Amino acid sequence: MAEITQKDRDMAKTCLNCPMCRRAREKQKGLVFLFVKFIEGSLCPNCKAYEKVYGRKAHEPIPVE
Repeated sequence: MAEITQKDRDMAKTCLNCPMCRRAREKQKGLVFLFVKFIEGSLCPNCKAYEKVYGRKAHEPIPVE
């Protein structure tokens, strides 16, 4: 597994605060969700960093503990 750098963490934080990704994680439906799931998640470097740091896709909900 590749090492997680500070740059990866910063980019993941950007994805965490992204309005589109945040809405996709919260709502789990609609056009924004589909866009993040099928398009942005494979193109956006912030979404890729989010997956690397948190171990889940940018559109997947944040687990409640």
